[in-house]
Amino acid sequence: MLKKILTSVILSASLQFTASAQGNIHQASTEYQYPTDPLVKEKLETWRDQKFGMIIHWGLYAVPGIIESWELCSEDWINRDSTQTYDDYKKWYWGLNKKFNPTNFNPDQWAGAAKDAGMKYVVFTTKHHDGFSMFDTKYSDFKISNGPFAQNPKSDVAKYVFEAFRKQNFMIGAYFSKPDWHSEYFWWNRYATPDRNANYDIRKNPWRWNKFKEFTYNQIQELMTGYGKMDILWLDGGWVRPLETVTDEVRAWGAAIPAFSQEIDMPKIAAMARKNQPGLLVVDRTVHGEFENYRTPEQSIPATKSDTPWESCITLGGAWGYVPNDNFKSATKVVHTLIEVVAKGGSLLLGVGPGADGTLNDIQVARLKEIGTWLNANGEAIYNTRTTDIYRDGETFFTKGKDNSIYALVRLPEDQAISPTITWTGNVPAKGAKVMLLSEKVAVKWKAEGDKVSVTLPASFLKKYKNYPSLAFKY
Repeated sequence: MLKKILTSVILSASLQFTASAQGNIHQASTEYQYPTDPLVKEKLETWRDQKFGMIIHWGLYAVPGIIESWELCSEDWINRDSTQTYDDYKKWYWGLNKKFNPTNFNPDQWAGAAKDAGMKYVVFTTKHHDGFSMFDTKYSDFKISNGPFAQNPKSDVAKYVFEAFRKQNFMIGAYFSKPDWHSEYFWWNRYATPDRNANYDIRKNPWRWNKFKEFTYNQIQELMTGYGKMDILWLDGGWVRPLETVTDEVRAWGAAIPAFSQEIDMPKIAAMARKNQPGLLVVDRTVHGEFENYRTPEQSIPATKSDTPWESCITLGGAWGYVPNDNFKSATKVVHTLIEVVAKGGSLLLGVGPGADGTLNDIQVARLKEIGTWLNANGEAIYNTRTTDIYRDGETFFTKGKDNSIYALVRLPEDQAISPTITWTGNVPAKGAKVMLLSEKVAVKWKAEGDKVSVTLPASFLKKYKNYPSLAFKY
């Protein structure tokens, strides 16, 4: 068994990138429908001001440190230990619930690290595709509160995660997987499980699918009524959708598309959720229309700006959840990503995976703090901003404040000295305007020749800003 676990661990990081190569990663979409509910519209604009959030993948997959859920799926891009049968692998994976005992579970550490990073909202995985609930659901025994962690006073994990982040004044989001591969109403053990879809013909078994719809509704109702104020219901698993909504974008994932509809009655779910959580943002990923309040390109940034609401979800490391020896992005890389996302009109949802013990590791905590150090000095150019017509010139990106101030964010190359003269083209300050270096709160000398702007940095700044992610100017 140890050999099998180690093999899975070794494969896990490559699986993340294989998924992308197979079109399993959601790309940017051009379709969007604005909400009409005034409370939803108000919350959407509040969310758009936040700009930077944390998504936390944590579940059974943290125990061996493998890709979240996907090794259960029998599709040709999945790699598993070839010495083990598929059925035996599934039994082993399901059996991880008997080993998941995160006795060091520390949601206050997570929330503190997110606050230190300058994040403003959180999305926590209450249930991934494997069906293992990270909350004390009444509708399944396959949950964190029904194993070795059951007697822990914090066994209802989601409750304590949400409470910890609320104490730090975060907007709160619940990730919930629409598919549930552990449920007999989705993967019926009468049949094999050939892919990510329901493994039986829903048209021939309407009772079973209706039971799945009821199960899904009930679990989401639990989250919307028993876990405090919610701001976002973030629904993953976009292949569970009405058949008529399947588009070329969905087909590009390369996954099998069944001949039947896998709809779960989103109007009924959304109505219930918003009755209990007025103004709730519903994010039914990739199912474009009234229940996709913002779009969610994954592990990528759209090529151009868009003024309709969107969010890039991108991992801090190479994986969504915990894997051993993960390679984490530098703080500079994350800041550069945040700048580009915001200048193009989006928000960045950074993926972080706690270990099986329930804590973030020292590298994650340190990296988040580095990011926050930059945001603490330059966040005015990020938070509460919107796009400008000219949003980019080379490595200089532009945002606009609600008072119409312009911010120029110059991405600096890592491990290189800074030039004493910073230049960009476009978004020229008005004649006589003061150009301020945000991090120092001091005015700097500048001049314009046509539409080319040159800013001169004092010599005393050059050494100080070596290895700094970006300079931000306001005018």
